[in-house]
Amino acid sequence: MANNKQINIQLILGSLWLILSLSACRGDIPMMHTEEEWITPPYTGSPIKGFFLLNEGNMGNNKASIDFFDYTTGKYNRNIYPQRNPSIVKELGDVGNDIAVYGSKLYAVINCSHYVEVMDVHTAEHIASIDVLNCRNIVFNDGKAYVSSYAGPVQIDPDARPGKVVEIDTASLSITHEVIVGYQPEEMVITDGKLYVANSGGYRYPNYDRTVSVVDLQSFQVIKSIDVAINLHRMELDRFGRIYVSSRGDYYGTGSDVFVIDSHTDQVIGNLGIAASEMHLCGDSIYMTSVEWSYVTESNSIGYAIYDVLWQKIVSHNFITDGTDKEIEIPYGVAVNPETKEIFVTDATNYVTPGYLYCFSPDGKKKWKVMTGDIPAHFAFTTEPFE
Repeated sequence: MANNKQINIQLILGSLWLILSLSACRGDIPMMHTEEEWITPPYTGSPIKGFFLLNEGNMGNNKASIDFFDYTTGKYNRNIYPQRNPSIVKELGDVGNDIAVYGSKLYAVINCSHYVEVMDVHTAEHIASIDVLNCRNIVFNDGKAYVSSYAGPVQIDPDARPGKVVEIDTASLSITHEVIVGYQPEEMVITDGKLYVANSGGYRYPNYDRTVSVVDLQSFQVIKSIDVAINLHRMELDRFGRIYVSSRGDYYGTGSDVFVIDSHTDQVIGNLGIAASEMHLCGDSIYMTSVEWSYVTESNSIGYAIYDVLWQKIVSHNFITDGTDKEIEIPYGVAVNPETKEIFVTDATNYVTPGYLYCFSPDGKKKWKVMTGDIPAHFAFTTEPFE
């Protein structure tokens, strides 16, 4: 099976398929079928009815899947898409990279299948598929969806072309505009009429990009490029107009860090001095998990931190307070319920078998744990009932 070094190469280079032998060792791994599991008493005291969890699935195996946790029943529903869409032959596709709810629709970005799947948020039934080459992440604003795209084949190439952002009208589900940005763009945030795009340059390794592209949404043109740090990835926007963008470093001498951009001046104003693989902003707290691989030590450094954006300081270096972090092999996704403040962390385990989802109380104590699909990663909370 794949070792940690192989796994991190896959992550470094934008989820490239560098461990082709995995398909040969899946023979005795059972396929996940649609099923439900009761894990906690029903809870109806919150407008949030539940959340969708997108499991990436290992590249080349067509195993992206969606789970749903229903607060109103206390049940966890695994792999809901095939049951709701029996006529879709290859089910969800290859590598689920992002998921979000906007209005009455659920959007799943399927990276290596090169499309955005649009579903009914109440039923997860297929509405439409929008072709976007090597699509990565999605954000929304004023009736539009914005999807980042590597805009080229899934392969390492020192001459890989710049990426792009595609604008989609959420009513007609048609592509309305495109704009060229930096190399291999990842996450985005929107504020004050501007779209900020984190460019990684992962396909051009070791010559990473180090910029954030700023797109004026009215003209849909890049109006500036902010020099930040190499290999940019995740983004969060606080209520003060500060943008937090993570850098994955180069896995040798340059480590991971989180940099801060003032969106009023479009200047880098500092860094947090802490690694972050995943970030989730809830209120004034950014919850960060990190799995930082080093080729120098041939090992991962794992962390769970909270940064307070009001006080502008790290207030916790381990938000899991009961020792459960020792159970988690590879923390891969993190989210916080904005109403209950429950903390959710996923474990990708060995990347080729079903993972796990952990639910923690606001003070970091384990409430429950449940099996997921392969490589559980991305969350989308919903206030709409799931039928």
